[in-house]
This record gives sequence, C-alpha cells and structure tokens, in this order.
Amino acid sequence: MSDRNVLSVPVTRNALHGGALREVAFAPSAAIPASATGVITIDLAQLRANWRALAMHVAPAGCAAVVKADAYGLGAARIVPALYQAGCRNFFVATFDEAAAALKYAPGATVYILDGVMPGAARDIAALGARPVLTSLGEVDAWAALAAQDEAAPPAALHVDTGLHRLGMAEDELEALVADDALMARLDFAVVMSHLACADEASHAMNRQQLETFKRLRAKLPRARASLAASDGLLLGRPFHFDLVRPGYALYGGQANADLKTPVSPVVQVSARILQVQDVPAGGAIGYSATYRAATPRRIATVAAGYADGVFRHASAANGETGGAVIVRGQKAPVVGRVSMDLITIDITDIDGPPPVRGDYVDLVGPRLPLEAVGAGARTIGYEVLTRLGHRFHRHYVDNSD
Repeated sequence: MSDRNVLSVPVTRNALHGGALREVAFAPSAAIPASATGVITIDLAQLRANWRALAMHVAPAGCAAVVKADAYGLGAARIVPALYQAGCRNFFVATFDEAAAALKYAPGATVYILDGVMPGAARDIAALGARPVLTSLGEVDAWAALAAQDEAAPPAALHVDTGLHRLGMAEDELEALVADDALMARLDFAVVMSHLACADEASHAMNRQQLETFKRLRAKLPRARASLAASDGLLLGRPFHFDLVRPGYALYGGQANADLKTPVSPVVQVSARILQVQDVPAGGAIGYSATYRAATPRRIATVAAGYADGVFRHASAANGETGGAVIVRGQKAPVVGRVSMDLITIDITDIDGPPPVRGDYVDLVGPRLPLEAVGAGARTIGYEVLTRLGHRFHRHYVDNSD
C-alpha cells in the first residue's frame, strides 16, 4: 500500500501527549494523486501518546502493546517502531509470522506469540527468539524438550484459564505441571497470564471472580510476572494490573468500555471520495435489490468505498431501517440502500452549506464518527472495524510530535 497524502477538511480533536491533554489539528496534507479514491490516515504521534498515557495510568506495572493482525489493520511496519520509540519493549502477537515481523521492526524487544506452539514449531520459535504463550501440557512438553542438559528451555509465558474457556491451561493441568519437579526444572516461565471475559462491563461479577481465580493460580508460579488486564481490564483498578498490562484496541484510540473512559484519543481517520451526486425522485430505488426507495425527492451521493474496503454490508439500510453513516462537511449523512463491494450511497439532502460535489472527501471513521459508532451502525464492534480495513486506500502516516 502506498504512503500517500489525503485531502481532508481540518478538524480539531483532543489528544494526549505525554499525559497532558491539549488540542491538536488533525489536517493531513492535500498533495495526493488525482486518482486516489480513499485514504487511511494514521497519527503516529497520537499512538505514542496513547501508549505513554496508558503506561502512566498503570505504573508501576509495565505496559506492553498488542500488535496482532498487522497492528489491528494499521500496519505493523509503522506501528511497531513508533511504539518502540515511545518506550514499549514488550509486544504480543497472535502468530509466528507476526512475531517475525515485530522482531524485525523492533529489534531486541520481547515478543510473545498468543497462539502458542503449533506441533513441530518449537525449534523455529526458539530460533526466532520469540516467546510462546503455552496453554496446555502438550505445548509445555514440546517447549521443555528444547532444554539442554542442566539448562532450562528459552523463556515462555503460560496462559491459565480463569473462566473464559477459550485458550488457557485448566487448573487440574496446572496442578499436574507444578507437581512435576523434573518438568518444571526444564522450564522458565517469564509471564503467567489470563484474559478477562467481561472487562468491557466494569460492574460484571465475572471480573472479580476471574481476578480471585487468577490470584490463586498465579501463586503456583511465584517467580513469573503476572498479567491479567488488556485494554478494558486496565480500567478496573490497580488490583487488575499485576506486573504487566496488555492494551491493544485502546492504543489505537478505541473506547470499548461503556462505563469507563480510557485515557486515549483517536489515531485513525478513514476518508473516501464522492464519485457522483444525483437527484433521485420520490419512489426511486437506490442500490441492489431495490431495498430502499426514496419517500420524497432526495439528493444522493455515491462514495468510492464498499465492503472490499471494510465498510460492512450490515451498514446497509432498507426502508424503515437505520444503518451506517458518514461525515460530510462535519455533518452526519446516512447510508441508504445496500453496501456493495466498491460503493455506498449516502443521503446528502439535508447537508448544510455548499453542496457536496464529485471529488469531495467524506469520513468513514474520524473525530466525529469514532470506531464505536461505526461498529454500532453495522451491528458489530470497533475492533472489527479496524481489522477489516481494506488494502485499496492509500495509507498516510502523520507524525507531528512537536
């Protein structure tokens, strides 16, 4: 993907730099190719500010960064070095290939592979210098087999299940592990971790239940650093922080917790261009399957973005339905009709000011349309909005760190 500039109407938003709240202008350059139809603008300075704000929030606990899925769709090649520059030294990814990329972009960092050790992959992970997150006795045995005589295998992490029942070692397996002195002598657990099921609901009883379970289980590995909280869990208070927190979505400006606000600001803006503006008479059908018909004469703009670019088909709106929306000249314009592969249609009839024209940019994600709102308009979540961003739009990385 090209690193090109984007034309966008300047807007103002709050940003955290070094923990201090101030106003910065989010105004990417206007020098882009005439052929460009969409741009994803990523603010690296704000990314670093977000990590530092989270690190300050959880201190004295350490603050890692989750950069799986190509840094949540924003490009690990630029995101990982920026986080390393901010001071991050611990990274979590999902797969071996993601670990190789992270170590390339942040030499000397500690990188954990959340998916653990695939059968036959232990030696490759060790040679890479990454640390697997082990979740079963089978994985533990495969990793322990790397131990040399009188020397433990390379450091790893152990994921224990505290109630999510997704990945994680069950308590009976953990009991068997710690009771096996010969096996334990061949292992070096740098981190023992678990994951919260309901951290986005601060008052949910399961948060406290998992906390108490984790405290009991991690006591069986007292030499390992402990890690329980991710983006939402770190808001639940110091008892959840332990030695290391693992934010991911929050780093990129996400606010998934409905009850508590994370001390971060948006990092990404997604903009696409209007291809055509036309007047549709009353009764006129708009989009595939004629699911939407104009009740009155409407002005409709067709935008160069579709589900190939990460605009969810569930953002479509038939008559009587509310779907997604975009921001046009600072005002919300609803999606009408079906979202197709390359195009969406939006109703701009009520947009104040100069009428939008072909070539204008509209925001699909931005300061006035955050990730959570985009997700809600498509009956999904902001996490999926980020990770589903397509590869046709130009990527523009801004770094106004002054």
